[in-house]
Amino acid sequence: MDVDVRDDFLYTKEHEWALIDDGVAIVGLTDYAQSSLGDVTFLELPSVGSDVEQFEQLASVESVKAASDIYSPVSGKILDVNTDLDDNPELINKSCYEMGWIARIEVADSEETSRLMDAEEYRVYLGNLE
Repeated sequence: MDVDVRDDFLYTKEHEWALIDDGVAIVGLTDYAQSSLGDVTFLELPSVGSDVEQFEQLASVESVKAASDIYSPVSGKILDVNTDLDDNPELINKSCYEMGWIARIEVADSEETSRLMDAEEYRVYLGNLE
């Protein structure tokens, strides 16, 4: 399976990614997730200012194949959401790590990152799914 896994990102078993910098996590769906979903047609974004818990629902996504929940890789407060996805949900398919990010979250507990996979662990995890 040839999917893009970024070395400086952290990953969940539900195929979300987090790029954490200075206490803020930018989060989104992995290349594996967007590929599995097919063409994304709609995304329900979280509300700015709301709080999320690690591994609890952050957003929901609909595609030509399925509707799925997206789970937060970290607990914290939603600082920003990618409103470009309202009119262009296909950005998740075209650029899941750059233009298709979903939310920026102020990380409440940096210790939670120990429950996420690094890139190498995620590659092994993906290999075991085949």
